[in-house]
Amino acid sequence: MLIALIVIVVVIVALVGFGVVGFNKLRKADIGAQEALGGIDVQLTRRADLIPNLVNTVKGYAAHESGVFEAVTAARSRVAKAAEGDAVPEKAAADAELSNALVNVMAVAEAYPDLKADTQFLDLQRQLTDTENQISFARQYYNDAVTTLNTLVQTIPWMFFSGFAKVSTREFYKAPEGQQAPPTVTF
Repeated sequence: MLIALIVIVVVIVALVGFGVVGFNKLRKADIGAQEALGGIDVQLTRRADLIPNLVNTVKGYAAHESGVFEAVTAARSRVAKAAEGDAVPEKAAADAELSNALVNVMAVAEAYPDLKADTQFLDLQRQLTDTENQISFARQYYNDAVTTLNTLVQTIPWMFFSGFAKVSTREFYKAPEGQQAPPTVTF
């Protein structure tokens, strides 16, 4: 009788331990995906913050291109709004809109040789290139975190803990239709 009681206690302790491990593993994966999504927001916000400096530099040379600059302002505000939420498709659409607006600013800059030689413009352009690379890395990092989370949530034995841990699959960060390739600007 004593041996049976010990076996039951060991089995219960093992099951509770396994449950704690499963719960923690799923929660850590979910938190990792949340953190990765925040990384995308940080980089999108950084890019949106750099753009006014670029726009002001270009404005000095091309004051008559106000429609382009208004589009950039509108796109920046949509990125800021999208960064406040957790909707991945909304973030991707705002990102694409800002990228398109930035392409138009660069196209305006192309018409002004003095601007293309301006050191401030060149520095801003370098910073934007660096930021674009960081955005690309942040997107990949997020998608890797989502892959890990989704794999856990959809495989045995972790799937049995997903409801208890209040963790579910997440959407991958996908470029909106027509935005799979980065915008190209030639100088």
